[in-house]
Amino acid sequence: MSPGDDTECTRRHPSRREFFGQFGYGLGSIALADLLSGDLGLATSVSAEDSSPLPAWRVPQKATRIVYFFMSGGPSQLDTFDPKPELSKFEGKTYSGDVKQIGTLGRRVGRLTPSPLKFEKRGKSGLEISELFPQLAIHADDLCVIRSMFTDSSAHGSACLEMNTGSSRIGNPSIGSWTNLGLGSLNENLPPFVVMLDPRGGPSSGASNWGSGFLSPEHQGLIFREQMPPLRDLANPPGVTDESQKRVIDLIKDLNQEHGVAVGVNHEIVARIKSYELAYRLQHSAVESVGIDQEPEAIKSRYGIGKSPTNIFGRQCLLARRLLERGVRYIQIYSGAAGLEDSWDGHTDCAANHRARASETDLPIAAFLQDLKDRGLWKDTVVVWGGEFGRTPTFDPLGKGGRDHNRHGFSVWLAGGCIKGGQAIGKTDEIGLVSVEERHHVGDLHATLLDAIGLDAYKLFRQDPRRPSPGSERRSQIISGVFKR
Repeated sequence: MSPGDDTECTRRHPSRREFFGQFGYGLGSIALADLLSGDLGLATSVSAEDSSPLPAWRVPQKATRIVYFFMSGGPSQLDTFDPKPELSKFEGKTYSGDVKQIGTLGRRVGRLTPSPLKFEKRGKSGLEISELFPQLAIHADDLCVIRSMFTDSSAHGSACLEMNTGSSRIGNPSIGSWTNLGLGSLNENLPPFVVMLDPRGGPSSGASNWGSGFLSPEHQGLIFREQMPPLRDLANPPGVTDESQKRVIDLIKDLNQEHGVAVGVNHEIVARIKSYELAYRLQHSAVESVGIDQEPEAIKSRYGIGKSPTNIFGRQCLLARRLLERGVRYIQIYSGAAGLEDSWDGHTDCAANHRARASETDLPIAAFLQDLKDRGLWKDTVVVWGGEFGRTPTFDPLGKGGRDHNRHGFSVWLAGGCIKGGQAIGKTDEIGLVSVEERHHVGDLHATLLDAIGLDAYKLFRQDPRRPSPGSERRSQIISGVFKR
């Protein structure tokens, strides 16, 4: 540089925060370069019939939307979808198998205890379903129960994270965020990824379950309420008109863009700009979307709205249907809050606990499935039901008839137009403790869901070198037999 050249001298050096921020984003951009080329935030869907070439991480779609009913706390497979009549032969006996650490929080492992609930074969398929779900059982021929799931953690917080993000560590994107990134939005006036929480509280690990991790914050889930207003602080303060608010948002956008030109692209700022714009649009679209009271009385009654104990979950399910119709891609509805009594965490009296939670959710979920069929949404939607793990076949000394956490074998079910219903895939051992046939890790469930909506999980997730599943040691597989041919 010559003495007369002051270009470098007048250039502003980045602050320490800016340096490390740009350094981190640089590494991330290298890993995600092929994903972030182009405006994926406005990506359009690719149908199974589309013959145009697909990106390497895209595959033909079977569906365009996912709805995930998350039963927070860990529902017992033994009392819901995995009957074990053989367990009666061992009632009262001490477990003497090889599986270690099936007791949690230092509690001793109790004696083997059969389910007090009855199972019946339902539908033409004869799929066995617990008496807890009389309304859902009407749709038995639509359900594909995976009875051989397993995961890596028996602690609520890390297990919830793993079921939602594929990792038990905070900082990884949720499946909804990957869906948002890979497919984009079908409606610019609504978020692609919506979360509805149990009003009694959120699940263990909180917002990390629907967070975007190392992806841009714009891909995280947005919490909706089933009542008005659907979002907190949605209305303008007194005296603020739409026109004046829009001028403020435009000014903020211009200032942020000027800042970006001066110091370089900051993904958090870009996401913040988009969040302001989406918030402005949501002030109009969200109110209309949540207009549940506009629905016919017959529909509201079908969902159990206005009745106890189904009112709240029924309103959430009906809102989910309305959001699907308006282009939301990924919806997750939580039943149960972190804590023993308000979740599916059946430590004290598993049957009574599950009866309470099922009485809140059975009718609304059944109504939701039927509504999807009636409105032409069934063929393009995948529905998931499950929790963070299952329960043990042994008695939990914490309370009468309780069951402890079990990560070794549990059940989830899938339904939808592309799902082959009326079947159970996989098997646990004779006491329902360990998956023994067609074992499927949570990573396989994620790979299956993403494949359904046209995303290759392995090629998508390999952008993240920290993600343990799928990784170099184990590549997740699509669960065989789930989809219709």
